[in-house]
Amino acid sequence: MNITDTIHYVGVNDRKKSLFEGLWPIPYGVSYNSYLIEDERIALVDTVDAAFFDRFLAKIRDAIGTRPIDYLVINHMEPDHSGSVKLLRAFYPDMAIVGNKQTLAMVNGYYGEAGNVIEVKDGDELALGRHILSFHLIPMVHWPETMATYSKTERVLFSGDAFGCFGALNGGVMDEGINTDVYWGEMERYYSCIVGKYGSPVQRALTKLSSLDIDVVCPTHGPVWKAEKARVASIYDRLSKYEAEEGVVVAYGSMYGNTEQLAETIAETLSEEGIRNIVMHNLSKSDQSYVLTDIFRYKGLVLGAPTYNGSIFPQMEALLSKLEMREVKNRVFACFGSFTWAGQAVKRLTAFAEKMKFDVAAEPVEMKQGMDANDRERAISLAKAVAGRLKNGRS
Repeated sequence: MNITDTIHYVGVNDRKKSLFEGLWPIPYGVSYNSYLIEDERIALVDTVDAAFFDRFLAKIRDAIGTRPIDYLVINHMEPDHSGSVKLLRAFYPDMAIVGNKQTLAMVNGYYGEAGNVIEVKDGDELALGRHILSFHLIPMVHWPETMATYSKTERVLFSGDAFGCFGALNGGVMDEGINTDVYWGEMERYYSCIVGKYGSPVQRALTKLSSLDIDVVCPTHGPVWKAEKARVASIYDRLSKYEAEEGVVVAYGSMYGNTEQLAETIAETLSEEGIRNIVMHNLSKSDQSYVLTDIFRYKGLVLGAPTYNGSIFPQMEALLSKLEMREVKNRVFACFGSFTWAGQAVKRLTAFAEKMKFDVAAEPVEMKQGMDANDRERAISLAKAVAGRLKNGRS
């Protein structure tokens, strides 16, 4: 499949894996994208997961026949993109590996390949003939060696994991020729789970890459973006600024339903107060990738959990850890909890909010044993305070 007359897509689809990175569900699969640039000399940009090497090699040969690959450009060293490097060298022994200093150290560390390499620095160029490639370092999007490669000739950006998303490609590759509906939610989930910690590096990358005249964006996961490239950039811009729309995520743990009663009361009151976007997540059931995505999407965050073994409900602790790791910012926050004989959950949630510097809208609601009328009234007051803070932000 062609991106342009001289740039070929040779990526593969993974529809078997259930968890990306062993963590995140991928119900629509995932693609590992690789691109061949055909010129006087041939460059391959990134490889694929080693499990798909035979299919990958067949696609390369379909595109260029018996011609050699002169350069392998590595934008990102995660094994789902670099896993075929050593195998590829066996078929193309004269192929030079092109990468920055950190990339080449990782190539040696992962695959023991230290010979026939070309180190590039930020702004360096490589001529293939008609094509001139330039290299742009975008560290921590989302590994330290990450860079983007730009074809000045075709105005095509090979962006690595930046601008990628979950979801295998169902036939077509270019956004112009496919229905992209499934990818937008998967892009937000991919960002929230994989890139979410690195808002500032993403902002720096967006600023750096904005100086390039880009017609097409070729990421390592998901569709190739042309018609929708501005929308893709705007999504990454919004998420990396931790901007959010009006709405509330109510995420809770509950063993026997008592804490859940508080959550239901809060959600009902939020709706009565005019908040339309309300998402509830029972952490014993909702996968945390979807919880994270909704927290990145909405401004309000209300968390609740029971005390468990002298601490907090384990699934809530796992969520707090993920949010702390991603350094989520600028949320209107409230919390609630329950206990039977010794309360600790609310203490943990309160300390979490202080650490994150969230805008705390109301005093926590801490319930002992079952919910009574006073607990209900306090939950209603909490929800009204959150709704009021959100509505104050309306233009």
